[in-house]
Amino acid sequence: MTLARPLANKLFPAATALAAALVLAGCTPGTTTSDSSADAGAPVTGGTLVYASGDAEPSCLDPHVGGNYPQALVASQFLETLYTKDASGTLVPWLAEGSTVSDDGLTRTVTIRQGITFTDGTALDAEAVKANFEHLLDPATASSTGYLALGKIASMQAVDASTLELSLKTPDNSLLESFSMPWVAIESPTALKRTQAENCAAPVGTGPFKVESWKKQDSVSLVRNADYVNPDPAAAHAGPAYLDGITWRFIPEAATRIAALQAGEVQVIDNAQPDAIAAAAKNATIKHLDAPRPGASNRIELNSSKAPFNDAKVREAFIHAVNINASIDSLFFGTAPRSYSPLSSAEPLAYSDKSLFSHDPAKAGELLDNAGWKERDADGYRVKDGTRLSLAFPVSTSQSIPAEQSIFEQMQATAKESGIEIKINLLDLSSWYGQLATNDYNLVSAPYTKVGPSVLSILFHSDSTIPAPSGYFANLSQVKNPDLDALLDAAGATKDEAERKDLYTQAQKLVLEGHYLLPLYDQQNHFLYSEKLKNVGATSAVATPLFFDTWLAN
Repeated sequence: MTLARPLANKLFPAATALAAALVLAGCTPGTTTSDSSADAGAPVTGGTLVYASGDAEPSCLDPHVGGNYPQALVASQFLETLYTKDASGTLVPWLAEGSTVSDDGLTRTVTIRQGITFTDGTALDAEAVKANFEHLLDPATASSTGYLALGKIASMQAVDASTLELSLKTPDNSLLESFSMPWVAIESPTALKRTQAENCAAPVGTGPFKVESWKKQDSVSLVRNADYVNPDPAAAHAGPAYLDGITWRFIPEAATRIAALQAGEVQVIDNAQPDAIAAAAKNATIKHLDAPRPGASNRIELNSSKAPFNDAKVREAFIHAVNINASIDSLFFGTAPRSYSPLSSAEPLAYSDKSLFSHDPAKAGELLDNAGWKERDADGYRVKDGTRLSLAFPVSTSQSIPAEQSIFEQMQATAKESGIEIKINLLDLSSWYGQLATNDYNLVSAPYTKVGPSVLSILFHSDSTIPAPSGYFANLSQVKNPDLDALLDAAGATKDEAERKDLYTQAQKLVLEGHYLLPLYDQQNHFLYSEKLKNVGATSAVATPLFFDTWLAN
């Protein structure tokens, strides 16, 4: 299934978008609401939107550096991409006018839209895009998401002002999908020549807003780009944004965020908790936007590179030992349908197999007995050769909401019944990354957002056990399977859509049947907002809200 993601400048009625989201989320009518363009009234110019984010404050506002979702959320307001998705979920040009690919798939030619300038006055042209790609691929930038997305580019040439020619190491049918992501957004080449610290503080883009200031550990101030040129020549709203600006606040406590929304101190909050979403359904003054992210599902990965999960029987036993469905039902109030796929339900090529994920303690016990974990110690945990069956589970408090952390605690309890110990370690984001880098984990929940099924290559290809320049590697289950590599390579190169689907389906079956991961649900992307905020519903290709067409009612 595909969740429609309208362009910021080509809105279809938001109620239609959210109705689609409602169906995908399995919510009851009224849980997800919005205003359609027709119901919102005449646009009002002026006012400052206050947005409260519960995600970790970025250490750099430039999404080229590192490349995480909190960066994408704020950067989507002031940076734009070569491609995006329209209301039907179709990939369409944005800062690009179009592109072609050679018969052998090794040369991609991109036509860059003319007549657009960055907010520092620099013109958008092929050389500007080339400078961005070079910035992303430069190890000194320390990119992860963008670097991996462009990894097949071998060289590039600006043929003229509007033509960029890319030479590829191997064919890459996901390149345009990668071009739609904020982590590959286009920044002013003039600004990129500054120090990284300067560019991190205030990246320069072509978007409807621009960075005015950043007060660390508090907020980012965005102001309207008065000279904004809409890349869509057919857009109904062609001028600058209606809002004067956006104050992007960082409020990590969920209770504080919802209280600020209820008090009218902020107009939008993200990372809304399930109980707050349920309460909002009964409150006419608070609306709900549900926008599941594309790419991977939210999942727990099992580190197959070391004991005990280097034994497939132990991986399978763990999956049958935990009762995920009961936890989701009790903690998420119907806002997070269970996933049985490596991919988000927003991805049309997602493949599911529910039969592999039953809660079956008897089967778990049989598998553990067969794997040699027959004895139990005084605390009831299984032991083998004097070693307890214990699993290290570092959890990022910045990326796992409290309800999800409660799922992990319930998982810990049900696993104990089968004799499996789970040691949950709650960590800040930096410490969490450090524990992954030293391979000090058996279980990990690591969201990864990317447009298209090629995210499977980033997550499960053996090449992805090699860290990106940022130090992050994405294959956290540490799968090294030549058959899987071959399927993923072929799926990423073919020009035949039917063959692409078949190859990605085979690859997903291999991952699921290898018991390398425990799918949970789509990456949760819930936003609550005030009824005073009108024309809400447009999102980027990676499901970040866009506020170009939004206004504050008087």
